[in-house]
Amino acid sequence: MGLLYETSSLGDYLPRRSTLFEPARIVLARGSERREYADRVAAICALYPSAEVISAFDVPHNRIDLGATRQGAADWAIAHDHGKQTLVLAVHSSAVRFSSEEGNTCPNYWHFSPYGFCPFDCSYCYLAGTPGVRFSPTVKIYLNLNEIIDAIDRAARRFASPTPFYCGKLQDGLALDPLTGYSRVLIPFFANHPYARMTLLTKSTEIENLLDLDHAGHTILSWSVNPPEVVAAYELNTPSIDDRLVAMRKCADAGYPVRAVLMPIVPIQDWESHYTRFLKRLLTSVPLSRLTLGGICSYTFAKMLMEHKIGRDNEISRNMIASRSGMVASQNRNNDGRIRYPEALRIRIYQHLIDVIRQQAPDLEIALCLEEKSVFSALKLESLMGRCNCVL
Repeated sequence: MGLLYETSSLGDYLPRRSTLFEPARIVLARGSERREYADRVAAICALYPSAEVISAFDVPHNRIDLGATRQGAADWAIAHDHGKQTLVLAVHSSAVRFSSEEGNTCPNYWHFSPYGFCPFDCSYCYLAGTPGVRFSPTVKIYLNLNEIIDAIDRAARRFASPTPFYCGKLQDGLALDPLTGYSRVLIPFFANHPYARMTLLTKSTEIENLLDLDHAGHTILSWSVNPPEVVAAYELNTPSIDDRLVAMRKCADAGYPVRAVLMPIVPIQDWESHYTRFLKRLLTSVPLSRLTLGGICSYTFAKMLMEHKIGRDNEISRNMIASRSGMVASQNRNNDGRIRYPEALRIRIYQHLIDVIRQQAPDLEIALCLEEKSVFSALKLESLMGRCNCVL
């Protein structure tokens, strides 16, 4: 079934540069040598004539060597910086998966990866601490979109009921869309599928390809947002919050269901005022179908990399549960292995934000991301467990 959709528009699509991304090198990894991808590979490379093009057809997408030979934070930080300037074109043979979170209230869900990682440079990025990114933190485009669509189709038909497929767990779902035009295939595919639905998470404003598509309400667009003060301090090389709100509004006007994910909430100085002001602006600017809240939920390596970049004395690290040595103590890890703010602080933050939301939009559905049952109970939100951003 996927092949029918793959041929619908990609063959005629002319790649355009993505804003906020200027690769210094383009690596042609395993699978990119396939004849059916030749025109797309050539067109993308032509957009960056100053980039070094490296043929590495025997290397898989997740084994690109960026020179990180030691285990120290400085060495990994160099690899991370090089990776953000490296575009890998490859194929992904297991791009459609079911998540496997344990130890929190995440309902788990199907997700898929037409891309890997992203060109943005958020200091707190939890993906930087995952094995799939840590050892090869490059920006990836997977060329085998037709195979990915086929896998989604097969999974959805097994369940024979509306099933969400999430694009944004392991990447930004939209940042590279000008380069690929994938939205022009994916959105019509989901619009016409009897069961498969797409939820897409992004910080991007690259919406030009989306606005004229017949989506049938089967694609839910979610934006990761934060007050401008947090964006300026922690979300480097990302679109401004002003531009994100404009993009969200345009997509809502085009009929897409639009959600927002306020995460990670960062308790900067005078955070109550900053977040109150921003929430009021968000809720009057965009008609949201759901608003998800979440604090930091990181891993040891991601925390280490963040602190190497911006120092240990930052609002995120100061509020994380850590031992005196600066390394996360095993007894202070949450049940899912992630590092969070202390529970009492999370509850206080959530309660304040929920009160603001209820004043502005009493009927708006609120969700909590990657949280624990005790937090839902303290907030009297038990009925909302499992109603997170990633599901329908």
